Amino acid sequence: MGLCDGLQWTAGGDMMTTLRPQASASQRHTLHRRHLCSTTALFRRRLCSEAALLRRPLCFAAALFQARATLVRQIEREMSMDDNVNSSQNRRITWEGCSVLLDINDGDRLVFSRLTAGAIVKIGNKNYPLQPLIGCPFGSVFQVENGINGPCLSRAVQANNTEDKKECTLKDESRDNRALIDNNTAQTLTGDDIEGLRRQGASGNEIVEALIANSATFENKTSFSQEKYRLKKQKKYDPKVILRRPFARSICDTYFKKYPARIGFLRVDTLSLLLSFGNVMAQSDVLVVDMIGGLLTGAVAERLGGTGYVCNTYLGDSPHSTEIVRIFNFNDEINRRIVRLPLVELSAPEDVDSKEQSVLQAANSVDNPSDQSDPASMEETIVSKVHKAAKPGEKAPEDAIKLWRENGFSSLIIAAPDVDAWSIVKEVLPSLSFSAPFVIYHQYLQPLATCMHNLQVEKMAVGLQITEPWLREYQVLPSRTHPHMQMSACGGYILSGTKLHNDSQPDK
Repeated sequence: MGLCDGLQWTAGGDMMTTLRPQASASQRHTLHRRHLCSTTALFRRRLCSEAALLRRPLCFAAALFQARATLVRQIEREMSMDDNVNSSQNRRITWEGCSVLLDINDGDRLVFSRLTAGAIVKIGNKNYPLQPLIGCPFGSVFQVENGINGPCLSRAVQANNTEDKKECTLKDESRDNRALIDNNTAQTLTGDDIEGLRRQGASGNEIVEALIANSATFENKTSFSQEKYRLKKQKKYDPKVILRRPFARSICDTYFKKYPARIGFLRVDTLSLLLSFGNVMAQSDVLVVDMIGGLLTGAVAERLGGTGYVCNTYLGDSPHSTEIVRIFNFNDEINRRIVRLPLVELSAPEDVDSKEQSVLQAANSVDNPSDQSDPASMEETIVSKVHKAAKPGEKAPEDAIKLWRENGFSSLIIAAPDVDAWSIVKEVLPSLSFSAPFVIYHQYLQPLATCMHNLQVEKMAVGLQITEPWLREYQVLPSRTHPHMQMSACGGYILSGTKLHNDSQPDK
């Protein structure tokens, strides 16, 4: 067996048998570091023994170079395999450190949480640890229980709903609730009795059944009233928690219900129209002006799916906050496609001197012999590069910036409710390629009307139109189908159009 064959067998045998997909991300990274050190030590011992037998320094140097190349290829192969395992599992099963959406009592309360060992969620007046949620598939239903160490969440067993469906079947009945008098004497079960049931270890469902059995008016109520009574008591004494995966629609709905001002009162149907009018598709380079916390950036990146780029540009020195992007649980492939670039640098001509200087620095770093003198330093550099996770919002690469300066972006989406629309459009629109679509969102109509008039006067765009989204949500139940009593009156306004070639602008 030759020298390279022995080295290749040692690296592949150790790392392939130890890295298991079932381990967590932190455990796999720790195993990578340990095996890199052990594999490198084996490389050194084997190389020294071979060189001692051969007595040829040149052969030793060549073997060392081949060993380094083999190590790098092995690391890349193992990490690509690890990334594939993560990407296939992260979409379905939770892991430690991921963001989740907790749906408590079927939409009554929505909470974003990050699953860690010490994370908790407050339901009622009690805190429940989120440790049992790690490793469970999205869509799982949990119920509250009184465990040995205190309140906890446990997986709810999916029971057969045949009997429930039969009970919910509507019957022709002539009774109504006109004879019922609400004098707070119908329930004979007191609060002390309920606390006694809890101390005895009764579940939430058992408490609900006890309340129904001790209600003097439950049997006289209509089927609709009985169902509402049961649902009300279940939400109080037997709450359910659904583990949902955060994506563009769920995140937009949650923020619109809880913190609408943070996303500029952007409704989910308006967000879908922004993506459609902006022609966001695979391999697109989308320029966005996101002043709504990063929701627009995350939605565009989710639709691109790791292809193309979404470039978040901004006026001034500091970029806008994009904290919502981290809730999407994007992998490194998608995070690398989320970049930022100030508008001044995007519209400025390329600095030839700085480019030549960067090329000379890169050439000097390649020719520097100090990088090849110490194998240990190279090993540490490899490990640090491999295990460095990509973060969204890094500065755009130089080759992409050069391409955008020459050809422009394929589409433009603006969501800046707190800034005048025309002041942004006249600065950003030149960076868009000709005949490319653009779309602008604003909460009010007048700023978009002014911007539309200026675009027509300057002859910068064609096909201009202002759209007002309209959404009505319905409750669909047997004999109870009707629009919701409370819904959003206005979802903002959208100005869309196509960029027109202007003789005063450089060719894109």
